[in-house]
Amino acid sequence: MRRPPMILLAAILAAGTAAPARAQALPAPAAATIRDDLGRAVAVPARVERIVSIQPEISRMIISLGAGDRLVGIEYALRDQDHLFGIIYPAGAHLPLVSMSENGVNVEEVFRLKPDLIFASPFERQIVEALQRKTSIPVLALASMGRFGRQAEILALLGRILAREARAAELAAYFDARIGSVREALRDLPETAKPRVFLSFWGVLTKTPIHYDPVDAAGGINVAEKSAPDVPGAINTLVGIERLIAWNPDLILVHGNYPPRDRKVTTESVLSDPRLGSVKAVRTGNVRYTFGFWNWWDMAEVAVETLYLGRLFHPDRFPGFDLIREGNDVFRKFYGIENGFSTLCGILRCEAWADVQAKRGIAPAEPRHD
Repeated sequence: MRRPPMILLAAILAAGTAAPARAQALPAPAAATIRDDLGRAVAVPARVERIVSIQPEISRMIISLGAGDRLVGIEYALRDQDHLFGIIYPAGAHLPLVSMSENGVNVEEVFRLKPDLIFASPFERQIVEALQRKTSIPVLALASMGRFGRQAEILALLGRILAREARAAELAAYFDARIGSVREALRDLPETAKPRVFLSFWGVLTKTPIHYDPVDAAGGINVAEKSAPDVPGAINTLVGIERLIAWNPDLILVHGNYPPRDRKVTTESVLSDPRLGSVKAVRTGNVRYTFGFWNWWDMAEVAVETLYLGRLFHPDRFPGFDLIREGNDVFRKFYGIENGFSTLCGILRCEAWADVQAKRGIAPAEPRHD
Protein backbone atom coordinates (compact mmCIF):
# COMPACT_ATOMS: atom_id res chain seq x y z
CA MET A 1 0.00 0.00 0.00
CA ARG A 2 1.33 3.43 -0.91
CA ARG A 3 2.08 5.67 2.00
CA PRO A 4 -0.16 8.77 1.90
CA PRO A 5 1.64 12.05 1.31
CA MET A 6 2.67 14.30 4.21
CA ILE A 7 0.87 17.64 4.01
CA LEU A 8 2.70 20.57 5.53
CA LEU A 9 0.57 23.37 6.94
CA ALA A 10 2.39 26.00 4.90
CA ALA A 11 1.52 24.17 1.71
CA ILE A 12 -2.08 23.78 2.79
CA LEU A 13 -2.29 27.46 3.58
CA ALA A 14 -0.99 28.36 0.15
CA ALA A 15 -3.54 26.10 -1.50
CA GLY A 16 -6.37 27.17 0.78
CA THR A 17 -5.98 30.92 0.19
CA ALA A 18 -6.57 30.90 -3.56
CA ALA A 19 -8.83 33.62 -4.96
CA PRO A 20 -12.30 33.18 -3.46
CA ALA A 21 -13.85 33.75 -6.88
CA ARG A 22 -13.05 30.12 -7.73
CA ALA A 23 -16.23 28.74 -6.26
CA GLN A 24 -16.59 25.69 -8.50
CA ALA A 25 -16.74 22.23 -6.93
CA LEU A 26 -13.35 20.94 -5.89
CA PRO A 27 -12.23 17.32 -6.03
CA ALA A 28 -12.26 15.39 -2.79
CA PRO A 29 -8.90 15.60 -1.00
CA ALA A 30 -6.58 12.64 -1.13
CA ALA A 31 -5.86 10.69 2.02
CA ALA A 32 -3.01 12.41 3.81
CA THR A 33 -0.81 12.34 6.86
CA ILE A 34 -0.95 15.59 8.81
CA ARG A 35 1.35 16.63 11.62
CA ASP A 36 -0.69 18.11 14.45
CA ASP A 37 0.24 20.52 17.24
CA LEU A 38 1.62 17.70 19.37
CA GLY A 39 4.01 16.79 16.58
CA ARG A 40 2.10 13.56 15.87
CA ALA A 41 1.77 12.29 12.31
CA VAL A 42 -1.93 11.51 11.92
CA ALA A 43 -3.36 9.64 8.93
CA VAL A 44 -6.55 11.44 7.87
CA PRO A 45 -8.98 9.66 5.54
CA ALA A 46 -9.74 11.01 2.09
CA ARG A 47 -13.37 11.69 2.99
CA VAL A 48 -14.38 13.00 6.39
CA GLU A 49 -18.16 12.90 6.79
CA ARG A 50 -18.54 12.24 10.51
CA ILE A 51 -16.63 14.26 13.12
CA VAL A 52 -16.36 14.18 16.90
CA SER A 53 -14.86 17.40 18.22
CA ILE A 54 -13.86 18.05 21.81
CA GLN A 55 -12.06 21.26 20.81
CA PRO A 56 -14.53 24.20 20.74
CA GLU A 57 -12.38 26.42 18.52
CA ILE A 58 -12.29 23.72 15.86
CA SER A 59 -16.02 23.01 16.22
CA ARG A 60 -16.83 26.65 15.50
CA MET A 61 -14.49 26.73 12.51
CA ILE A 62 -16.21 23.65 11.11
CA ILE A 63 -19.55 25.43 11.43
CA SER A 64 -18.18 28.57 9.74
CA LEU A 65 -17.09 26.40 6.81
CA GLY A 66 -20.66 25.20 6.36
CA ALA A 67 -19.89 21.69 7.61
CA GLY A 68 -21.68 21.75 10.95
CA ASP A 69 -23.84 18.85 9.85
CA ARG A 70 -20.75 16.64 9.93
CA LEU A 71 -20.43 17.07 13.69
CA VAL A 72 -21.86 13.94 15.29
CA GLY A 73 -20.55 14.45 18.83
CA ILE A 74 -19.11 17.27 20.93
CA GLU A 75 -17.96 18.00 24.47
CA TYR A 76 -20.25 19.10 27.29
CA ALA A 77 -19.02 22.68 27.77
CA LEU A 78 -19.65 23.61 24.15
CA ARG A 79 -23.22 22.34 24.11
CA ASP A 80 -24.36 23.19 27.63
CA GLN A 81 -22.23 26.17 28.75
CA ASP A 82 -21.13 28.04 25.64
CA HIS A 83 -23.41 31.03 25.03
CA LEU A 84 -21.86 31.58 21.58
CA PHE A 85 -22.43 28.05 20.26
CA GLY A 86 -26.20 28.20 20.69
CA ILE A 87 -26.34 31.39 18.64
CA ILE A 88 -24.25 30.25 15.70
CA TYR A 89 -25.49 26.65 15.52
CA PRO A 90 -28.86 26.01 17.19
CA ALA A 91 -28.94 22.47 15.79
CA GLY A 92 -26.01 21.68 18.07
CA ALA A 93 -28.36 21.59 21.07
CA HIS A 94 -29.24 18.03 20.10
CA LEU A 95 -25.76 16.71 19.42
CA PRO A 96 -24.61 13.76 21.55
CA LEU A 97 -22.03 14.47 24.23
CA VAL A 98 -18.84 12.43 24.36
CA SER A 99 -17.57 14.09 27.53
CA MET A 100 -19.23 15.22 30.73
CA SER A 101 -16.15 16.77 32.37
CA GLU A 102 -12.85 18.38 31.47
CA ASN A 103 -10.92 15.22 32.24
CA GLY A 104 -12.58 12.38 30.43
CA VAL A 105 -14.14 11.16 27.21
CA ASN A 106 -16.75 8.42 26.89
CA VAL A 107 -14.95 6.03 24.57
CA GLU A 108 -18.01 3.80 24.17
CA GLU A 109 -20.03 6.78 22.97
CA VAL A 110 -17.29 7.67 20.51
CA PHE A 111 -17.40 4.11 19.16
CA ARG A 112 -21.17 4.33 18.83
CA LEU A 113 -20.97 7.55 16.82
CA LYS A 114 -18.51 6.04 14.33
CA PRO A 115 -16.59 9.23 13.47
CA ASP A 116 -14.09 9.36 10.63
CA LEU A 117 -11.99 11.88 12.53
CA ILE A 118 -11.72 13.32 16.06
CA PHE A 119 -10.49 16.81 16.94
CA ALA A 120 -9.02 17.50 20.37
CA SER A 121 -6.92 20.01 22.26
CA PRO A 122 -3.11 19.78 22.23
CA PHE A 123 -3.23 20.51 25.97
CA GLU A 124 -4.86 17.14 26.56
CA ARG A 125 -2.12 14.86 25.30
CA GLN A 126 -3.16 11.93 27.47
CA ILE A 127 -6.73 12.09 26.21
CA VAL A 128 -5.54 12.45 22.63
CA GLU A 129 -3.25 9.46 22.79
CA ALA A 130 -5.71 7.31 24.74
CA LEU A 131 -8.50 8.02 22.25
CA GLN A 132 -6.36 7.11 19.28
CA ARG A 133 -5.05 3.98 20.99
CA LYS A 134 -8.42 2.73 22.19
CA THR A 135 -10.49 3.56 19.10
CA SER A 136 -7.97 3.41 16.23
CA ILE A 137 -9.78 6.50 14.93
CA PRO A 138 -7.46 9.34 13.86
CA VAL A 139 -7.26 12.17 16.41
CA LEU A 140 -5.94 15.62 15.41
CA ALA A 141 -4.84 17.95 18.21
CA LEU A 142 -5.05 21.55 16.99
CA ALA A 143 -5.33 25.03 18.52
CA SER A 144 -4.44 28.52 17.28
CA MET A 145 -3.32 29.67 20.75
CA GLY A 146 -4.77 33.08 19.92
CA ARG A 147 -2.43 33.76 17.00
CA PHE A 148 -3.91 35.22 13.82
CA GLY A 149 -1.42 33.40 11.58
CA ARG A 150 -1.97 30.01 13.18
CA GLN A 151 -5.71 30.56 13.03
CA ALA A 152 -5.43 31.04 9.26
CA GLU A 153 -3.33 27.89 8.91
CA ILE A 154 -5.86 25.78 10.79
CA LEU A 155 -8.78 27.23 8.83
CA ALA A 156 -7.03 26.34 5.58
CA LEU A 157 -6.23 22.87 6.88
CA LEU A 158 -9.87 22.26 7.81
CA GLY A 159 -10.93 23.55 4.42
CA ARG A 160 -8.69 20.96 2.82
CA ILE A 161 -9.84 18.11 5.06
CA LEU A 162 -13.54 18.94 4.54
CA ALA A 163 -13.29 19.86 0.84
CA ARG A 164 -14.31 23.43 1.74
CA GLU A 165 -11.21 25.15 0.44
CA ALA A 166 -13.02 27.95 -1.38
CA ARG A 167 -15.03 28.81 1.73
CA ALA A 168 -11.90 28.72 3.90
CA ALA A 169 -10.14 31.07 1.49
CA GLU A 170 -13.14 33.39 1.45
CA LEU A 171 -13.24 33.63 5.25
CA ALA A 172 -9.47 34.06 5.51
CA ALA A 173 -9.54 36.90 2.98
CA TYR A 174 -12.44 38.56 4.78
CA PHE A 175 -10.72 38.28 8.17
CA ASP A 176 -7.49 39.69 6.74
CA ALA A 177 -9.40 42.58 5.17
CA ARG A 178 -11.13 43.50 8.42
CA ILE A 179 -7.91 43.34 10.44
CA GLY A 180 -6.09 45.09 7.60
CA SER A 181 -8.53 48.00 7.73
CA VAL A 182 -7.59 48.57 11.37
CA ARG A 183 -3.89 48.37 10.65
CA GLU A 184 -4.23 50.72 7.69
CA ALA A 185 -6.00 53.32 9.82
CA LEU A 186 -3.09 53.16 12.27
CA ARG A 187 -0.19 52.81 9.85
CA ASP A 188 1.40 56.16 10.74
CA LEU A 189 0.73 55.83 14.48
CA PRO A 190 3.87 56.61 16.49
CA GLU A 191 4.92 54.03 19.04
CA THR A 192 4.58 56.59 21.82
CA ALA A 193 0.87 57.00 21.04
CA LYS A 194 0.10 53.34 21.76
CA PRO A 195 -1.53 52.70 25.15
CA ARG A 196 0.20 50.22 27.43
CA VAL A 197 -2.42 47.61 28.28
CA PHE A 198 -2.82 44.97 30.97
CA LEU A 199 -5.42 42.27 30.36
CA SER A 200 -7.12 40.81 33.43
CA PHE A 201 -8.54 37.53 32.13
CA TRP A 202 -10.09 34.23 33.19
CA GLY A 203 -11.68 35.58 36.35
CA VAL A 204 -8.40 36.27 38.17
CA LEU A 205 -7.21 39.86 38.58
CA THR A 206 -3.55 39.18 37.76
CA LYS A 207 -3.93 36.30 35.27
CA THR A 208 -3.06 37.60 31.83
CA PRO A 209 -2.23 36.42 28.30
CA ILE A 210 1.43 36.75 27.38
CA HIS A 211 0.44 37.61 23.83
CA TYR A 212 -2.80 39.03 22.49
CA ASP A 213 -2.95 39.75 18.79
CA PRO A 214 -6.12 41.94 18.91
CA VAL A 215 -4.31 44.43 21.19
CA ASP A 216 -1.28 44.49 18.88
CA ALA A 217 -3.35 44.93 15.72
CA ALA A 218 -5.45 47.66 17.35
CA GLY A 219 -2.42 49.80 18.16
CA GLY A 220 -1.82 48.87 21.78
CA ILE A 221 1.04 47.33 23.75
CA ASN A 222 0.49 44.29 25.95
CA VAL A 223 2.68 44.93 29.00
CA ALA A 224 2.91 41.18 29.67
CA GLU A 225 4.16 40.39 26.15
CA LYS A 226 7.59 39.11 27.22
CA SER A 227 6.47 37.25 30.33
CA ALA A 228 7.04 33.52 30.74
CA PRO A 229 3.91 31.31 30.62
CA ASP A 230 2.75 29.38 33.67
CA VAL A 231 3.11 26.13 31.73
CA PRO A 232 5.41 25.65 28.71
CA GLY A 233 3.40 26.25 25.56
CA ALA A 234 0.54 28.01 27.35
CA ILE A 235 -0.57 31.56 26.59
CA ASN A 236 -1.24 32.78 30.13
CA THR A 237 0.70 33.70 33.21
CA LEU A 238 -0.21 34.62 36.76
CA VAL A 239 1.73 37.66 37.98
CA GLY A 240 2.05 39.22 41.40
CA ILE A 241 0.15 42.38 42.21
CA GLU A 242 3.50 44.14 42.64
CA ARG A 243 4.38 43.42 39.05
CA LEU A 244 1.09 44.82 37.80
CA ILE A 245 1.73 47.98 39.82
CA ALA A 246 5.28 48.25 38.46
CA TRP A 247 4.03 47.95 34.88
CA ASN A 248 1.73 50.92 35.58
CA PRO A 249 -0.44 50.38 32.48
CA ASP A 250 -2.42 53.17 30.81
CA LEU A 251 -5.40 50.84 30.50
CA ILE A 252 -6.65 47.67 32.19
CA LEU A 253 -8.93 45.47 30.12
CA VAL A 254 -11.19 43.11 32.03
CA HIS A 255 -12.45 39.86 30.53
CA GLY A 256 -16.05 40.66 29.58
CA ASN A 257 -16.93 37.47 27.70
CA TYR A 258 -19.06 36.21 30.58
CA PRO A 259 -22.65 37.08 31.50
CA PRO A 260 -22.53 39.68 34.30
CA ARG A 261 -23.54 37.17 36.99
CA ASP A 262 -20.50 35.01 36.15
CA ARG A 263 -17.84 37.72 36.21
CA LYS A 264 -15.46 37.24 39.11
CA VAL A 265 -13.47 40.36 38.22
CA THR A 266 -15.35 43.50 37.20
CA THR A 267 -14.33 46.99 36.22
CA GLU A 268 -15.81 48.21 39.50
CA SER A 269 -13.79 45.76 41.60
CA VAL A 270 -10.57 46.82 39.88
CA LEU A 271 -11.28 50.53 40.26
CA SER A 272 -12.05 50.09 43.97
CA ASP A 273 -9.06 47.87 44.78
CA PRO A 274 -6.95 49.90 47.23
CA ARG A 275 -3.79 48.09 46.18
CA LEU A 276 -4.06 49.59 42.69
CA GLY A 277 -4.59 53.22 43.63
CA SER A 278 -1.22 54.30 42.22
CA VAL A 279 -1.72 52.59 38.83
CA LYS A 280 -2.37 55.09 36.05
CA ALA A 281 -5.28 53.09 34.58
CA VAL A 282 -7.06 53.20 37.94
CA ARG A 283 -6.20 56.82 38.67
CA THR A 284 -7.60 57.93 35.30
CA GLY A 285 -10.60 55.58 35.31
CA ASN A 286 -9.32 53.65 32.29
CA VAL A 287 -10.50 50.21 33.34
CA ARG A 288 -12.73 48.80 30.64
CA TYR A 289 -14.21 45.52 29.45
CA THR A 290 -13.16 43.67 26.34
CA PHE A 291 -14.39 40.37 24.92
CA GLY A 292 -11.42 38.03 25.23
CA PHE A 293 -11.12 34.27 24.91
CA TRP A 294 -14.26 32.22 25.35
CA ASN A 295 -14.00 28.44 25.27
CA TRP A 296 -10.80 28.79 23.35
CA TRP A 297 -10.96 31.16 20.40
CA ASP A 298 -13.59 32.29 17.93
CA MET A 299 -12.47 33.81 14.63
CA ALA A 300 -15.53 36.01 14.16
CA GLU A 301 -15.47 37.39 17.68
CA VAL A 302 -11.73 38.04 17.41
CA ALA A 303 -12.32 40.16 14.30
CA VAL A 304 -15.02 42.16 16.10
CA GLU A 305 -12.85 42.61 19.18
CA THR A 306 -9.98 43.98 17.09
CA LEU A 307 -12.30 46.53 15.48
CA TYR A 308 -13.64 47.45 18.92
CA LEU A 309 -10.19 47.85 20.47
CA GLY A 310 -8.99 49.99 17.57
CA ARG A 311 -11.87 52.38 18.22
CA LEU A 312 -11.33 52.25 21.99
CA PHE A 313 -7.60 52.95 21.80
CA HIS A 314 -7.72 55.53 18.99
CA PRO A 315 -11.24 56.95 18.58
CA ASP A 316 -10.09 59.74 16.25
CA ARG A 317 -8.94 57.12 13.71
CA PHE A 318 -12.33 55.38 13.54
CA PRO A 319 -15.09 57.99 13.19
CA GLY A 320 -18.63 56.69 12.86
CA PHE A 321 -17.78 53.28 14.30
CA ASP A 322 -20.84 51.25 15.29
CA LEU A 323 -19.92 48.11 17.22
CA ILE A 324 -23.29 46.36 16.89
CA ARG A 325 -23.52 46.98 13.16
CA GLU A 326 -19.93 45.87 12.57
CA GLY A 327 -20.37 42.82 14.80
CA ASN A 328 -23.54 41.72 13.04
CA ASP A 329 -21.80 42.08 9.66
CA VAL A 330 -18.92 39.86 10.80
CA PHE A 331 -21.20 37.20 12.29
CA ARG A 332 -23.32 37.20 9.14
CA LYS A 333 -20.22 36.54 7.04
CA PHE A 334 -18.86 33.77 9.23
CA TYR A 335 -22.03 32.04 10.34
CA GLY A 336 -24.76 33.13 7.93
CA ILE A 337 -27.00 34.44 10.70
CA GLU A 338 -28.76 37.75 11.20
CA ASN A 339 -28.25 39.79 14.37
CA GLY A 340 -25.91 37.15 15.82
CA PHE A 341 -23.66 39.66 17.50
CA SER A 342 -26.66 41.59 18.85
CA THR A 343 -27.85 38.36 20.46
CA LEU A 344 -24.42 37.73 21.98
CA CYS A 345 -24.32 41.27 23.37
CA GLY A 346 -27.72 40.71 24.92
CA ILE A 347 -26.33 37.75 26.85
CA LEU A 348 -23.15 39.56 27.87
CA ARG A 349 -24.98 42.85 28.48
CA CYS A 350 -22.21 44.45 26.47
CA GLU A 351 -24.22 47.04 24.52
CA ALA A 352 -23.88 49.66 27.23
CA TRP A 353 -20.23 49.24 28.16
CA ALA A 354 -19.07 48.67 24.60
CA ASP A 355 -21.02 51.64 23.23
CA VAL A 356 -19.89 54.04 25.95
CA GLN A 357 -16.27 52.89 25.86
CA ALA A 358 -15.93 52.95 22.09
CA LYS A 359 -17.40 56.44 21.83
CA ARG A 360 -15.42 57.87 24.74
CA GLY A 361 -12.11 56.15 24.09
CA ILE A 362 -9.39 56.22 26.73
CA ALA A 363 -7.24 58.95 28.13
CA PRO A 364 -4.13 59.59 26.04
CA ALA A 365 -1.02 57.69 26.98
CA GLU A 366 1.57 59.64 28.92
CA PRO A 367 4.45 60.71 26.67
CA ARG A 368 7.16 58.07 26.40
CA HIS A 369 10.57 58.21 24.82
CA ASP A 370 11.34 54.48 24.67
